Amino acid sequence: GRGPAPLPAGLRAGMGPAGLWVTLALGCSAAAALAADGPAEPCGAEGWAQDAVPPGAAFVAAASYRGPGNNDTRGNKALPILLWWSGSLFPHFPGDTERIDCPRGSCLVTRSRRVAAHRRTKALIFYGTDFRAYEAPLPRLPHQTWALFHEESPMNNYVLSHSPGIRLFNYTATFRRESDYPLTLQWLPGAGYLRGRAVPLAEKDAWRRRGYGPVLYMQSHCDVPSDRDRYVRELMKYIQVDSYGKCLHNRELPSERLRDTSTATTEDSEFMTFIARYKFHLALENAICDDYMTEKLWRPMHLGAVPVYRGSPAVRDWMPNNLSIILIDDFDSPQELAKYLDFLDKNGEEYLKYLEYKNVGGIKNQFLLESLEKREWGVNDMTLPNYLNGFECFICDKENTRVKEQQEYKKSRGKIPAPRPHIAQFKHMGCPMPTPGFGSVEDLSEGDSWKEMWLQDYWQSLDQGEALTAMIHRNESHQGRFWDYMHEIFLKRTRQH
Repeated sequence: GRGPAPLPAGLRAGMGPAGLWVTLALGCSAAAALAADGPAEPCGAEGWAQDAVPPGAAFVAAASYRGPGNNDTRGNKALPILLWWSGSLFPHFPGDTERIDCPRGSCLVTRSRRVAAHRRTKALIFYGTDFRAYEAPLPRLPHQTWALFHEESPMNNYVLSHSPGIRLFNYTATFRRESDYPLTLQWLPGAGYLRGRAVPLAEKDAWRRRGYGPVLYMQSHCDVPSDRDRYVRELMKYIQVDSYGKCLHNRELPSERLRDTSTATTEDSEFMTFIARYKFHLALENAICDDYMTEKLWRPMHLGAVPVYRGSPAVRDWMPNNLSIILIDDFDSPQELAKYLDFLDKNGEEYLKYLEYKNVGGIKNQFLLESLEKREWGVNDMTLPNYLNGFECFICDKENTRVKEQQEYKKSRGKIPAPRPHIAQFKHMGCPMPTPGFGSVEDLSEGDSWKEMWLQDYWQSLDQGEALTAMIHRNESHQGRFWDYMHEIFLKRTRQH
């Protein structure tokens, strides 16, 4: 990603720590644009809107206990407020507001947007899938940080895969290990999950003799950025692949119950028993990005099938040992991959080497084991906080620390430096441009639906991030002007090319 451009002199002069927090968060091109277009009013000059609605009785009454606890004696009226802008993700019930007691201090958390402009509302928390640049709260207030929670696929919002988009945020919780609050192993309950018993090889071979293929494909989400169906279609020319989902469907599941989509998306025992008989599972993520690994990878390993995987380019870092999955991109072509799968299908001793991690002491990867041990949140574990509550406390602690540092800075009358803002980096998401599942872009026909959908979405998302950044720097308050900014960027790109 590009680094931030120097700030215009008009913005540097007289800027307090709160204004600096927002301006540095937005960085690069918009600040330069301001310098070219003449002076603009510093964004959120008053700190919060003059007609801000003060918190009501709900904030005073919120008293139920959440979080690990602390010695914070402040009343609710004195606490920083964290606003879940994406209210559907609010991890408390039944109310709209809750006090949380985190290691470094307490906060009030709410999904009530009526406090969005209040001076005590220190952070807005956004869900990446729901974040739309054209719906972002404007003007952006300089006393507030923006936090991003995005554990889902990069395809849900490619705005976040470009520097202008991700740098809108101060703190992140994403699947990338580099994010502030990593969610990389969100689909892996623990090391014990990998040690689940495998179906005996003799039973798998008997399954093969009944006419079932060596390879399973189970997908019903077909038009995705990774373009997985294009690859699987080519692979099917060289080896039998049993496809039960809507994508490349060529075989029926044995019962109506199993054909129910809701069954296939859970760990239903009948469904798991059926798919565990396959030697290989095609495990292709819907988008390609470092550390984006889902149940498509971990579930076959739990069942004792060998994943034939394409997804995170860094997946080997997380594997239990050096021989537990087959990477599609290690093979020059689908035909070469098919030859290798056929070899393993006919040579049981070689196939079983891919399951040795299930033996006692078979998980050799200390990085994996330590990462599972260190994470503070659990997967389907009621004894640990879930990652929503964990990230909430992470932000609460950061905001209490920031409030304290700003108070100390004011008391010092400039003798100590203003607190520097923390800004999300490109590598907190940073997913690459989608590429065809098989072949090259040049090989695709002019009207190819994948090319028209995903390449356009990826690059238009860059424009959206730049448009919102420019709007914030110019202190825009009217969301409707977003498309004017988009048009300006389009014209600029057209002139450049």
